[in-house]
Amino acid sequence: MTTPQGAVEMPPIVAVVDDDLAVCNSLKFSLELEGLEVRTFPGGAELLRAPDVAACDCFVIDQKMPGMSGLELIGKLRDRHIAAPAILLISQPSAALSARAASAQVPIVEKPLLGNTLLDRIREVLRRAECRPER
Repeated sequence: MTTPQGAVEMPPIVAVVDDDLAVCNSLKFSLELEGLEVRTFPGGAELLRAPDVAACDCFVIDQKMPGMSGLELIGKLRDRHIAAPAILLISQPSAALSARAASAQVPIVEKPLLGNTLLDRIREVLRRAECRPER
């Protein structure tokens, strides 16, 4: 894709963080088919160690992972002043978790992932973020 000035526009970078390798691979495949650049991580520690974590435009993070929950990981990203939108994946969220996610302005997409729900939510949060920093 090119911009009016002729510069090539980079696709948004989506980081998928899930300890289930099959989920990571499946999301990577389907989101790349939609024109997104996808990087996968098996957990929060691996994401936080990535040298280019700040270049990500959106984070799709599983809530239930060993070592660090999804909301804890999002908190650590915010502590590092990484403000890119995040989406939390979880099955049957409790009212307390839903309230915590809402207060952190983190939308929840419930598992199992059906239809285009996740893709639509990614597009929505990217649209709301409007201006991505140049990479």
